[in-house]
Amino acid sequence: MYTTGSIKYPVALASVFLWIGFLGAISFMEAWLKFRAPGITVELGLGIGRLVFNALNKIEWVLIVLVIGNIILNGNVQYRLRLTPLIIVLVLLLAQTFWLLPALDLRAELVIKGQELAKSNLHIYYVIMEIMKVSYLFYFGSKLLNHKRISETEF
Repeated sequence: MYTTGSIKYPVALASVFLWIGFLGAISFMEAWLKFRAPGITVELGLGIGRLVFNALNKIEWVLIVLVIGNIILNGNVQYRLRLTPLIIVLVLLLAQTFWLLPALDLRAELVIKGQELAKSNLHIYYVIMEIMKVSYLFYFGSKLLNHKRISETEF
């Protein structure tokens, strides 16, 4: 049985699985379901989506700072070398924040204003990145779960 004292990175662990929950609830459920609600037009759904996904993006930045901060404050150099899954998530988050979300936001704004746009693969890229983030976060979280505290006498 795990206790808080036996997990080396409890804040990082909680943040990773909370993050997975946010992605599952918003990206894989809310995003699709809102358009099925009675009275929700495409324009209204896009307006809601812009608000929700911008808020999610801010929450993701808070969570990644908590994860990295907990690892830096409680970590050791040897374990930090195994951060590849988290680095991949960080790169995906950077791509979403500075490229994909602004591009999707612009398209949504144009549709809300009544413009017809050509088909785009941006939503597909976003979904692929979300699946990748959830996968890497789950892998990283499972590694955190199995990474126990080592007493200083064991070094």
